[in-house]
Amino acid sequence: MFYIGNHLSASKGYAAMGKQEEKLGGNTFAFFTRNPRGGKAKAIDQKDVDKYLAFEEEYQMGTLVAHAPYTMNLCAAKEDIRKFSIEMIADDIKRMEYLPGNYYNFHPGSHVGQGAETGIALIAEALNAALLPEQSTTLLLETMAGKGSEIGRSFEELREIIDRVTRNEKLGVCFDTCHVWDAGYDIVNDLDGVLAEFDRVIGLDRLKAVHINDSMNVCGSHKDRHQKLGQGEIGQEALRRVTLHPALAGKPFILETPNDDAGYAREIAMVKEWTANC
Repeated sequence: MFYIGNHLSASKGYAAMGKQEEKLGGNTFAFFTRNPRGGKAKAIDQKDVDKYLAFEEEYQMGTLVAHAPYTMNLCAAKEDIRKFSIEMIADDIKRMEYLPGNYYNFHPGSHVGQGAETGIALIAEALNAALLPEQSTTLLLETMAGKGSEIGRSFEELREIIDRVTRNEKLGVCFDTCHVWDAGYDIVNDLDGVLAEFDRVIGLDRLKAVHINDSMNVCGSHKDRHQKLGQGEIGQEALRRVTLHPALAGKPFILETPNDDAGYAREIAMVKEWTANC
């Protein structure tokens, strides 16, 4: 089965998100664990959790891809920001366990002038403090475009984080098509080569989810500006090849394109047409 969905607002709860995604035509979705710009997380409602789990079983929803807030920076230069970020990820892991077996995706962080090596070491240190032996949630390091001082602009940087984490069986990677393109990986002309490089450096067994986005920028621009499917520099045909690639079969595909609900419904229908025989 092919799993496709988009980012939804978690303000109405899990069950409402599931019903909204089903109306849009999707069978998985992403959501922010709290306000994407930070702030306190909404209290867990066990009745809502139970309603969603029943809905998930009835409609055969795919693995969910929760997203950490953008303000979380595990390698911040300021100790108070770093401490707050570590507390946030630890709390989010506990919250995710109410929906067992799903994914928690996050931007690795920005070293803000400390250097990539220091940033990588701080991220690994934070993950070693936060990961629990009993958790069922898999944390996904997201591939990044490389703007500013972002960590994760290369597969090698992600590999280095993984290697420094003791419980790295709890770690995977979310492959963002816009980000890898903007980082300089040519998925238009050499998708097979890019995925082979991912496999060589990280291992395809760690690739758990895909953010399916077009890009406003040329390859290697390091800018990270998403575009609607088929309206950017990656283009519809290349994105179709991504959805059909056998190495990505069975992964949840999440749209993060600049759309309203009608636009997401159109893109979900488009991707479902591409993958009708999957």
